[in-house]
Amino acid sequence: MKTITTQDGTRIFYKDWGAGQPVVFSHGWPLNADAWDAQMLFFERQGFRVIAHDRRGHGRSDQPPQGNDMDTYADDLAALIEALDLRDAVLVGHSTGGGEVTHYLGRHGAGRVAKAGLIGAVPPLML
Repeated sequence: MKTITTQDGTRIFYKDWGAGQPVVFSHGWPLNADAWDAQMLFFERQGFRVIAHDRRGHGRSDQPPQGNDMDTYADDLAALIEALDLRDAVLVGHSTGGGEVTHYLGRHGAGRVAKAGLIGAVPPLML
């Protein structure tokens, strides 16, 4: 089982298949990385490296009582991207995963990101 450990000691499970430009999938609540299996198989067959993680509190990742907020989710995604040394990544987020992707871009910038796709996302709103 592949995991990374975040700064607060939380273990985050991830899948990492294929080679090529990385496509990173962030799932919606209350799902896990398995929700992306069909898309991962498709894109891996098209020559992409595909990665999906179980957000903290979901699936095979640790379930700590703290850090269940968008900023920490974004920081966990940053830890995964850095640990795997991803560059020119395409980030895809559904529902809560879309909020995670937008928070990642706001907190960590787009230096490692080529594109972002938001699907039925819950990004931050301007009021």
